[in-house]
Amino acid sequence: MRDLVEIGMGRTARRAYDLDDVEIVPSRRTRSSAIVSTAWQIDAYRFDIPLVTHPTDAVVSPDTAVEIGKLGGLGVLNAEGLWARHANAEQALLRLVDAAKDEDRTALVRTLQELHSAPVQPELLTEAIRRVREAGVTVAARVSPQRAAELTPHLIAAGVEILVVQGTIISAEHVAHDDADPLDLKDFIGGLDVPVIAGGVSDYRTAMHLMRTGAAGVIVGHGYTPGVTSTDRVLGIGVPMATAIIDAAAARRDYLDETGGRYVHVLADGGITSSGDIAKAIACGADAVVVGAPLAAASEAPGHGLYWTAAAAHPNLPRSRVAAGPDIEVDLKTLLFGPSSDAEGSINLFGALRRAMAKTGYSDLKEFQRVGLSVRG
Repeated sequence: MRDLVEIGMGRTARRAYDLDDVEIVPSRRTRSSAIVSTAWQIDAYRFDIPLVTHPTDAVVSPDTAVEIGKLGGLGVLNAEGLWARHANAEQALLRLVDAAKDEDRTALVRTLQELHSAPVQPELLTEAIRRVREAGVTVAARVSPQRAAELTPHLIAAGVEILVVQGTIISAEHVAHDDADPLDLKDFIGGLDVPVIAGGVSDYRTAMHLMRTGAAGVIVGHGYTPGVTSTDRVLGIGVPMATAIIDAAAARRDYLDETGGRYVHVLADGGITSSGDIAKAIACGADAVVVGAPLAAASEAPGHGLYWTAAAAHPNLPRSRVAAGPDIEVDLKTLLFGPSSDAEGSINLFGALRRAMAKTGYSDLKEFQRVGLSVRG
């Protein structure tokens, strides 16, 4: 039964919970973390850890996409980002570092908007994808719904193996103005030979609609990061992630029954700031987590310690700040697997997930999705 509360005369709202509101409950059994598996698979592609990067130039360059792939995760390039617009993307990123020294707090976003005003050049996009493909790791790229039809043929020709269609909020039914053709997601996905991950969504109904389009995965959330994203302040739209993940997992279960066995993966993208958040997201039902800001601490991160999401470059209504990432700097392998000297869950992100699974007695991710949860009083 839905937990409704009255917020005024004749108006009720559903009570929902963030990851910070829930805790994992240990079971009667524990096991050695050495026999715990964090592997997952989407379509034909298997990964050692349930890591999908947030598609931002702050943490994903062609080189870091390769490194993340070699470490067992999936690095997602932003097909509308700086590597697709500037022949020397590294130099463009240094302009952001310089803008960070400006006392004007809007300077960073204005610089990012200016850099993204340059057109996407298919040949640059092809070159970026080639660098990842030739390294032998799975190649993934993100497009917005608005430019999916335009850019996807270039991405497929270049060798993209997993396509991510991601906006702040995405639906299977989009109403456009008179002179624009909306993206028919079902027809779009049906015409492709690669798996498509689509999102973000925040409720059961929208998740179910996206699953029925043929998406291989559904992203829950809009990449919320405290102090960085501002969709809640700009649009008044927020996603209580624990409830949203559980609702999407319910849609996944019902869709599995509806189709007689088609499984759609749920990816959690929001509120992931520590290893504990990763564990809670999986415990709520996510198959993988979309990680952004924590990866900005890696010495290999192209953002030089800064972090932002793609929404920061929107020309008319940016919904993300450019902010300093975590105040640590380690190499990417240490960030993901340790060892750690940090007691706040910022390092050894997936080693901690293994430990959480072992401490509660679960051997793989699908089992861990059934772990007990409690709500803070």
